[in-house]
Formats: sequence, structure tokens, C-alpha cells
Amino acid sequence: MSDRRLQVFHTVAKLLSFTKAADMLHMTQPAVTFQVRQLEEQFDTRLFNRAHNRVTLTDAGKRAYKYTENIFEQYAEMENAIREITGDIRGSLIIGASTTVAEYMLPALLGDFKKKNPDVKIRLQVNNTEGIVSMIESNTIDLGVVEGTVSNKNLQVDICRKDQLVAIVPTNHPLSKRKKLSLKDIVQYPFICRETGSGTREVIAAKLKSAGLERQSVINTLELGSPESIKGAVEAGMGISILSEVSVSKELKLGTLVAIPLSPKIQRNFSFVRQRNRFRAPAMEELLEFARGYCE
Repeated sequence: MSDRRLQVFHTVAKLLSFTKAADMLHMTQPAVTFQVRQLEEQFDTRLFNRAHNRVTLTDAGKRAYKYTENIFEQYAEMENAIREITGDIRGSLIIGASTTVAEYMLPALLGDFKKKNPDVKIRLQVNNTEGIVSMIESNTIDLGVVEGTVSNKNLQVDICRKDQLVAIVPTNHPLSKRKKLSLKDIVQYPFICRETGSGTREVIAAKLKSAGLERQSVINTLELGSPESIKGAVEAGMGISILSEVSVSKELKLGTLVAIPLSPKIQRNFSFVRQRNRFRAPAMEELLEFARGYCE
């Protein structure tokens, strides 16, 4: 592997955070700081400005970062070119997934992929759709799997599958016997939604706006940060919600929630997102091919 100090510097420069770099590299923060200081001593110049709890690159640091980008890109190409000859699929991938995808779709997919490719190391980072797209844009992760719309035209977006959203209510709720519900029906009751940046929230907000119901929908609205917390709140009678159909299968089997189809239907895409022009390692290609088959 290339000089460890370069790897540490590159990670800090990418994240502009010693703490986040330490987490990503599985190192202590003092160890990360020590490696960067050694590199600064070697070049006899500062690579980072550290002031007011903010980390920025100096001019020398910016120049060094451009070179390390090329160094690690070339190293990856060399390593994978050699492994292509031997047919050996291995390496490390950092995948980012929005909450619904990470909790209800990826565990089985990645488990089956690892059985087929035991030498590929996978790290999973979970965030909402907005956060995952930001990680792709900054090259913090190799691949994102999201549930919302991606507006950045510089990113490659491949649809994996369609996802159906349904209304969920407690079993004793006045709406629980209905066969279908409209958004107008739903906004008459306290509503529980995901946080800003969530793909689920984005889709619902767009539909409410197109139906002219966005003002009414904010009345008695509770925001929660995950499908699991929303389901718990609905079960407790705190309100009703709209979630992915795949996220409520357990509760439907247990009889703790009722899912009701929406009219008109609300669908969104689960999509793979990645840098359009970034070199793709064989491990990435193998995962994408496997995932496409899995989604079908």
C-alpha cells in the first residue's frame, strides 16, 4: 500500500475533519494527527489550517490533495488490473444507503453478495438521501443506494426497483377499515413524518404540494428520524404516517399496524448513485451486477 501518511492525509483532506478521518480509518485521533504532522515535517510546511474548530487546506495542502487523488486512483487501477488477470475479485467498498434501503433492502442483498465474494470487504454508512448524495459528491463513499430524487446531473443514477408507499394507522384508528386513502383523508389527522433530507419526506411533500395540501399538512406534524421510530409512534396512537411498503411487513404479520393503499398511488425509485467518471474497481462492477439481478 502507498505511504500510510499519504492515506491519512488524503482522508483528512477529503473529510476536512480529523475526527471523521479517525473513524473512517479505524484509528485514534491522536494517531491521525501524528501521521499528518510527520508528513508536514517531511515537506517542511503546513498542510492544514486549524482555527476556530474548523479544518481547511492550505495552498500546499490543496496541491498535495490533488496529487494524492491521482496516486490512489492509479494504485487502484494497477491493483485491479492485476487482479483481473487472475480473476480474483477482492478489495474494499464503502457503500452509503438511505435509512429505508439500509434497514429493509440491503441486509439480505449484501449478505448474499458476501457469500459469493468473501474477499470483498464492505463498509456501510447510513444517512438520509440528502446526506448520501453529499457523500457521493465528496467521494467519501464509493456507491450510494437512495430512495429519493437525485438532482445532480454529474452523478450516474441507475434505478434498481420501484417502491410503493402506503398509509399506516393503528389497528383501532377510525381509518383502519378503509380500502384506500387519499392525501386529503390523511391530513385530517395528526401526521408523523421523516426529517428534512429524507427521500420519503421529499416524495410526500411533492405530492402534497401538487394536491394543494402542503399548508394543511403541517398542522399537528411530528418529525422523527427513522421508519422504526415512526412505526412505534403510530402504534402508540400519536398519529398516522406514510412509509415504504417494504418497511412494515413485520408489523402487518404481527397485526400491530394496518397498511392502507393510497389513491392515487405514490411510488418512488430505489436507485444506485455513483460518480459518473470515476474509475470502477472490479469489486464495484461485481456488486452492481449482482445487485441488478437481485433487484429484478
